[in-house]
Amino acid sequence: MSNATPIADEALNQLFHSARSQNGYAEALVSDDELERLFDVLKMGPTSMNCLPARFVFVRSEKQKEMLAACAAPPNQDKIRNAPVVAIIGMDMDFVEELPKLFPHADMRGFYAGNDQLVYDTAFRNSSLQGAYLIIAARALGLDCGPMSGFNPEAVNEAFWSGTNVKTNFICTIGHGDPEKIFPRLPRYDFDEVCKVI
Repeated sequence: MSNATPIADEALNQLFHSARSQNGYAEALVSDDELERLFDVLKMGPTSMNCLPARFVFVRSEKQKEMLAACAAPPNQDKIRNAPVVAIIGMDMDFVEELPKLFPHADMRGFYAGNDQLVYDTAFRNSSLQGAYLIIAARALGLDCGPMSGFNPEAVNEAFWSGTNVKTNFICTIGHGDPEKIFPRLPRYDFDEVCKVI
């Protein structure tokens, strides 16, 4: 039986109840050390067969943020420009080749051989999980996030993953949020509206 115990309400508030998707940030920077610690936390989240298909580009320079903003829908462009860091969460469509390293007790490459749809589904599902771990890890470490999907993925792929087989999943701003720039909390479902116990 696991020795895990429920975390305190204060921690739950920081991760979920009080946490908000950010539209703007304070001027405080996000350091390399913070980004490395962020990755060291998020990488521990589970993925199927430990496949870890997510790849991350942390965009911080003004030039690179401008390149990324040019790939985004107009409402997201200034959010990208003004964020201390923007993470591009990609999915490596060649993740199968790394399975002998990451899942060494069985060679699972044959499981995916010739099945491009399974490769895509696995990469998309698990890189999405890893992107969610990034958000939770950032909140746990005292950072705020603004995930977004309003962008041209092919343009982002060309600008940031050229020469690789990595495809963009979503992007996420990271920093110390400005509470003056968030919207009122939007509605959430009640348990009985969307859940069953059978």
